[in-house]
Amino acid sequence: MGDHITRLVMTAAAAAVVLLQPASGRAQAAPPAVPPPAIHDGSHDFDFLIGDWKAHVRRLPDRLVGSTRWVEYDGISNHHKLLDSNANFEEFEVRNAAGDHLKAQTLRLYNPQTHEWSIYGLDVNAGTLSGPAQVGVFTGGMGEFYAQDVWKGRTVYIRYQWSSRAPNEAHMEQAFSADGGKTWEVNWICELSR
Repeated sequence: MGDHITRLVMTAAAAAVVLLQPASGRAQAAPPAVPPPAIHDGSHDFDFLIGDWKAHVRRLPDRLVGSTRWVEYDGISNHHKLLDSNANFEEFEVRNAAGDHLKAQTLRLYNPQTHEWSIYGLDVNAGTLSGPAQVGVFTGGMGEFYAQDVWKGRTVYIRYQWSSRAPNEAHMEQAFSADGGKTWEVNWICELSR
């Protein structure tokens, strides 16, 4: 039994010496495992957009050529959820003072596995999707969605940015990048109000 006590005292003394050494003189223990941050459930990120809006659009028709000539339009942008899901559909129609008419439809789908939204432009008259889906997420109240496509023979990245500025104001911008995302040219600004 004396040997057992001697070993305990020696072990305690050795532990005390190790604990009293400066941290730089001993191996550091790994910090306790920190659980990963919770993944944001973005399924309601577009809820601010649901309903009927007045739309004011500024459009840059000549893109990626240094143009500064903008054309303005006014009309409607109506957004509704589909089949009690988080998917939503937009009907968009605007006109300018010269009588030019733009209309579009948009389908937004939320993927609960990736926590990403996919935004599809639709042409219901032609029965087609227009271009690849814009895919992205909301962070800090700003939604950013990206795709790659071809514009007038050039490969471009396309970025959509969505935000809610107030309960009755929303903002959307579209921009193109022809240099792999280093610089962006905004070519569509849509201000929504109700």
